[in-house]
Amino acid sequence: MKLIIASNNNGKIKEYREILEPFGFQVCSQGEENIRLETEETGSTFEENAILKARAVYETAQCCVIADDSGLEVEALNGEPGLYSARYKVLGTEHERRMAVLDGLQGSKNCNARFVTCICFIDEAGHEHLFTGIWKGTIADREMGSNGIGYDPIFISEDGNGKTTAS
Repeated sequence: MKLIIASNNNGKIKEYREILEPFGFQVCSQGEENIRLETEETGSTFEENAILKARAVYETAQCCVIADDSGLEVEALNGEPGLYSARYKVLGTEHERRMAVLDGLQGSKNCNARFVTCICFIDEAGHEHLFTGIWKGTIADREMGSNGIGYDPIFISEDGNGKTTAS
């Protein structure tokens, strides 16, 4: 079954392929399907943004679609970067955004954080299904590891034995 990922993020597409292709899905990015959309994330929650992106691609393709919105919420930064994780402080690179989080935590003893992800799956009939996951952890004092994407080099999950999710 064809499944379009409503994203142009190559790292995200790779992760979805690794997870879903063993179950028989033919995973395609929206770009591979010649869907040239950049859906504006105007929602006030991760759920709303995931729905907006999934609906935009579904309306064009009329087949199964997955879209997600996710972000890092840091307690001492009042939940930032949150919804703006991919555009945090209008910085251009993932490294710059990670450094902005680390700089914001200078002098703070509270390094509690969590990743929040909301996935919207639209099936062939157009029915929407929402799934939300929360992964708790802390922020490291520096970048560590070269695997993963986004904030992985500074996020240590509760069960990560002190290693970042990029280690």
